[in-house]
Amino acid sequence: MTYKLKVAGIERDLPLCPISDKLNIAAFILFGDVELTEKCAEALARRAPEHDVMITAESKGIPLIYEMARRLGSNRYILARKSVKLYMRDVVKCETQSITTSAAQTLYIDGDDAEYIRGKRVLIVDDVISTGGSLHSLESLVEQAGGTVVGKMAILAEGDATERGDIIYLEKLPLFDAEGKEI
Repeated sequence: MTYKLKVAGIERDLPLCPISDKLNIAAFILFGDVELTEKCAEALARRAPEHDVMITAESKGIPLIYEMARRLGSNRYILARKSVKLYMRDVVKCETQSITTSAAQTLYIDGDDAEYIRGKRVLIVDDVISTGGSLHSLESLVEQAGGTVVGKMAILAEGDATERGDIIYLEKLPLFDAEGKEI
């Protein structure tokens, strides 16, 4: 079963993946799809509010935020990691729960990145916003670091996220029942 997605002027067939006995989601993956990444980054960059730096969560948002930063002439973006790396010092952390992971995760930013964020206008970027768990954690990391969230952007909003007025997104991504019918 697949879902035909139309976003940023292109189409992709997304496989449906069960996340419970009663619910499927369409798997939206940017990795390896240069055209999709570039077109979506271009469309989001045109709608981006004024900001000083962008942040995303590891890992699917990485190609998107890179391409957005490149298009917007930014030389730096912040990556919230899923684990502490050896080079990271004075980390700032926040726990999150995502629809695509089975267990709670913790997101971390390096102390140097936290210092860089302090006093800056920060734009949160993600590929898909669904439950808002990762988004909430990114907001918390920015606030802990002393930054101000000036916008939240995603390529797609899924489920209840489509009703939120605080997210800029390109298209809605429906949820599906066990038989693959849109909910």
